[in-house]
This record gives sequence, C-alpha cells and structure tokens, in this order.
Amino acid sequence: MTMNLFTQFLSPQILHIPLILIALIMPMTLIYARTRPVTNRMAAIQTWLMMTATKQLMAPLNKLGHTWALMLLMILAYLLTMNLLGLLPYTFTPTTQLSMNMGLAVPLWLATVLMGLRNQPTSAMAHMLPIGTPVPLIPALIMIETISLLIRPLALGVRLTANLTAGHLLLSLISITTLALTPTTPSVATITGILLLLLTGLEIAVAIIQAYVFTLLLSLYLQENT
Repeated sequence: MTMNLFTQFLSPQILHIPLILIALIMPMTLIYARTRPVTNRMAAIQTWLMMTATKQLMAPLNKLGHTWALMLLMILAYLLTMNLLGLLPYTFTPTTQLSMNMGLAVPLWLATVLMGLRNQPTSAMAHMLPIGTPVPLIPALIMIETISLLIRPLALGVRLTANLTAGHLLLSLISITTLALTPTTPSVATITGILLLLLTGLEIAVAIIQAYVFTLLLSLYLQENT
C-alpha cells in the first residue's frame, strides 16, 4: 500500500499512547545544567552561546522587556533542541505540528499585547492608527491594523511549521529517490546522495534559523509593547 508522504508528520503511537509526549520532554533532559563549581568546556560553550543569544534578543528592549530574558532564552533553547533532534533518523519532530506551534505562539503573543495594554495603553492603541491619517481612511486603517495584529501568532506558527515540513519532505523525497536509483543507475544515485547530504546541512541551518527567528519576532513584538 502506498503511503502518503505527509503521514511521516503524524504523531506515532505505541499502545495508543502518542510519542509526541516523549519528544516534547526529550529536549529538557539533554540541556546541560551546570551543578559543579568547576566548569568544563561544555558548560563554557553553553554559557557563551546563552550570553550571546541573550545580548542579541535583549538589545532592542528596555528594562521592562529585560524581565523576559529567561523566558525567551528558554524558548530559543527548547525550539532549537527539538528542531535538531527531529533531523535524527527514526525520530519525530513536534514542531512540524501546527497545533503545537500555535500553542506556543498564541499565549506568548497575547502576553506581549496584554503587557502593552497594561503598562502603556495609549501607546499600544496608537499603533492602530498612524499619525496624519485622513479622516475617511480611519475606519479602514483601524481594521487593517487590527487584522495585522491578530494575524501575528498565525504567522509565527505557520512560518515554523511550513519551513520544517518543507525541508523534511525534500529530505524524504530525495532519500526515496536515492534508494530507488541505486540498483539501476548508481551514478545518478551517487549524485542524489550528495545532494541529500548538502540538503541535510541546509536543513540543520534552517532548524537553527527558524528557532532564532521565532524568538526574535517575539522580542520585536515585546519591544512594541514595553
């Protein structure tokens, strides 16, 4: 029976228990926590990466936004670990599920909006109407800005899902092609195998970039409301 290519993105189950729960817990078990006073190379590299990411994310924010530093750093590390673990053979990538990504995007986006309405309601509402707008265009612009505000969490979730899903589909198609061509045309199979290796490197870069973009957009939304 020919299976649909998209079945690889369905959550696998054992005894009707979804394995997505294990996939969601796995990153937290792999993130190294330094518990000894004497550091080592792994802890030094992790500390350097955390400090660099924190400086990049917190640069456009004021002191009120700096309270989100730990949360944004945790989201970045969690998404990065899940995306990279999903590239291993016989694994499942939870971030290819739109429901999971929307479950992350909607509450975090809503928290930034509520923070803006609580701390600076006038400035937050002023984003709905640019200065100097002609009176006849005011209702239309307010509707457009409201739609653009409400579509932000959808853009966050769909961007992460679409990029990872497209990369996994390409890897699956090229790997199937390589295996099918190996018995008949080894030369073409070698070329597709090399292409598969290059695409794997590109997918690793995409996994890193998409985790960073998700967190960076959250920090930009937070900048508008602090």
